Amino acid sequence: MQKTKTLKVRVKDKHAKRLNEMARSVNFVWNYINDLSSRSIKERGKFLSAFDLHPYTKGAGKDLGLHSHTLQCVASEYVTRRKQFKKSRLNWRKSGGVRRSLGWIPVNTGAAKWKNGQIFHNGCFFSVWDSFGLSQYKFRSASFNEDARGRWYFNVVVSVEAEQSEGKGSVGIDLGCKESATDSNGEGVEGREYRKLEAKLGIAQRARIKKRVKAIHAKIKNRRQDALHKYSRKLVNENAAIFVGNVSSQALTKTKMAKSVLDAGWSSLKTMLEYKCAHAGVVFEEVNEAFSTQTCSSCGTIPDSSPKGRAGLGIREWSCSECGAEHHRDINSARVILAAGHRRLAVGIPVL
Repeated sequence: MQKTKTLKVRVKDKHAKRLNEMARSVNFVWNYINDLSSRSIKERGKFLSAFDLHPYTKGAGKDLGLHSHTLQCVASEYVTRRKQFKKSRLNWRKSGGVRRSLGWIPVNTGAAKWKNGQIFHNGCFFSVWDSFGLSQYKFRSASFNEDARGRWYFNVVVSVEAEQSEGKGSVGIDLGCKESATDSNGEGVEGREYRKLEAKLGIAQRARIKKRVKAIHAKIKNRRQDALHKYSRKLVNENAAIFVGNVSSQALTKTKMAKSVLDAGWSSLKTMLEYKCAHAGVVFEEVNEAFSTQTCSSCGTIPDSSPKGRAGLGIREWSCSECGAEHHRDINSARVILAAGHRRLAVGIPVL
């Protein structure tokens, strides 16, 4: 079975000047379309579609140094985001200043290809650090993107043969702040990457060394992504069903736990598990985790001895007063989530 996958490779720094010029042109096209669309809504009460916008940018690619497909992609992306955010006008893309928009150059299917060991697009060759063997893939839609440190990446959608997981087990996952994730097998991800580098980050921020601050933030992000990717891949390879608690990171980011919640990367882990499970044919479900901390995973009751409320947040291990079972707080919660996931499947949950 064929599945789509996005591959990300680093573009060599020698092409940064050319890509920055193209990115400024993309910003110009975006702002032109933004102004044109908002005036159409204000003066005529008409929302312009991507099809309506294409004639206004036709032929401008040569003067702007952009591929004609890129102009069409910008218009299509603008209309998509306008509908998503339900606004008559979106934010302007800025090419300079403190709040400069990070570079973005969309590429349509067929506008980029692998040629002579490089990426060929818009009459230019771009050298990349090819860690995937791009020559074996047929490029679909793609984009060049810049990060906060000024490094450029090429992201391309390709078709790959889906590898089915050979795992036979099932696992429940409890998300937390002390440890990003703990599963019912007693394993997990420690997380807290921000906390580990918080002191160094503070020193750089107080010294106002912007490049150092960006580098530390990038290191934190890369460490977190690496740990979550390895953990999620291990779970998908070893299991046929994965269940995660439905804790809302968006709601908790409005509390005093916001920094720890964002550092844990719950949303990233859920996203990784969701698409990796879909590719590998593994069942993935979010289940209601209410009272999972208080419920005994052995007898299924909520004993008086279980940790409750704010007073119980510091209790990491406890004994069930009903059956005498010894529990680790997070592992017990993961096992309760696993049992809840099995009950959902037992009553008939459609699996696509």
